Amino acid sequence: MGQPEQPAEGAGPFTTRLTWHLPGGGTAVWESRLARRRGLIAVRSPGAPISRHTSADEVALRRLRRLNAIAATAFIIGGALFAAGAAVAQFGSGDATTCASIYFAGGLFFNTGGYVSLLQVINAPRHVPGGEGRLVTHSWRWWSYEPTRVDWLSTFVLFAGTLVFAVDLLDSFLQGLSVQQINRLIWAPDVIGCLLFLISGHLAFVEICHGRFCLRRRSLGWWIVAVNQLGSVLFMVSALAAFTRPATGSLVNADIANWATLTGASCFSLGGLLQLYERP
Repeated sequence: MGQPEQPAEGAGPFTTRLTWHLPGGGTAVWESRLARRRGLIAVRSPGAPISRHTSADEVALRRLRRLNAIAATAFIIGGALFAAGAAVAQFGSGDATTCASIYFAGGLFFNTGGYVSLLQVINAPRHVPGGEGRLVTHSWRWWSYEPTRVDWLSTFVLFAGTLVFAVDLLDSFLQGLSVQQINRLIWAPDVIGCLLFLISGHLAFVEICHGRFCLRRRSLGWWIVAVNQLGSVLFMVSALAAFTRPATGSLVNADIANWATLTGASCFSLGGLLQLYERP
């Protein structure tokens, strides 16, 4: 006997994969990331040995291609600018204002990439469980509130993280701050932003692995999530190393802070580059 069919998979309140019987026979399988990134759903006809992928309509596919290109490009440029800012800070080729300006420019691209990633989820084609094996395209929206969807929550937390980083980057232009003010206005938002990035990456793993640990060497989506999560870990290492000691007024370790930022930012650029190829 074959394995019993599992109609819904995921973790906690999140559903990341659905399987249902089609009215005319056969089955359809919807996977969250595959549907929202590439506009595909798997359909197996009665008696067919393998499934075939059915695409959303051309309106949805054009949206996905356009939004994916914008988000990916924004992360490539944002990561490159953050890496450049860290290099300037590490090798002493510019003053603090120059570094802050480069980081701020990179932050604007991260803001763009975060919001456009959220738009990808909001405007992705939707499945109709229990009905025909196809994806339905809805009208364009600039915002939605869907916290029970893991893809929405992951990208919303990512976008929120980029906004918190913006606070940190703006405050870094302030002059004459005390050590306590530096830690409260610059370091604390930095740590919070890094934590939000880590939470977003964890939720992305929940989505692509359906709530279980998985290693998918042949999955481009898995590699994108893994590379970005590595970047988030390195950003957190950088943030912790950038804490200013009240007793001395110096960072815990400036070298670690700069190199972790540079390598973490490079991960985000690489993730953006890979994302260009995860399209319909």
